[in-house]
Amino acid sequence: MSAGIENQNRFKSTVFYALSDPIRLEIIMYLRHGEKCVCEIVPHLNLIQPLVSRHLRILKETGIVRCRKDGTKRMYSIVDPRIHKIIDDLTPELVSTLTKEILDQMTCR
Repeated sequence: MSAGIENQNRFKSTVFYALSDPIRLEIIMYLRHGEKCVCEIVPHLNLIQPLVSRHLRILKETGIVRCRKDGTKRMYSIVDPRIHKIIDDLTPELVSTLTKEILDQMTCR
């Protein structure tokens, strides 16, 4: 495998790691409707601010969200809306197929 492909795969796995947490997915879905301040995200998630900030940092380090200062507020937004397509493509039908496969594999042991 070439170094370029290996680096691409490593970065893709980092993106999928960022998408692997339900809280981070909820943040991404909440930001779908536009830029939000941390002061809006915290009550939406009903979590403490340090925990929300940690998840936002992971999303920012992965390049999924960007942050800008607006006075004393930190505003977050989605960098590229195509990230929503990646999430949306995990349809109920695909989830059902994968779930069925897992159950089938459990009976094949």
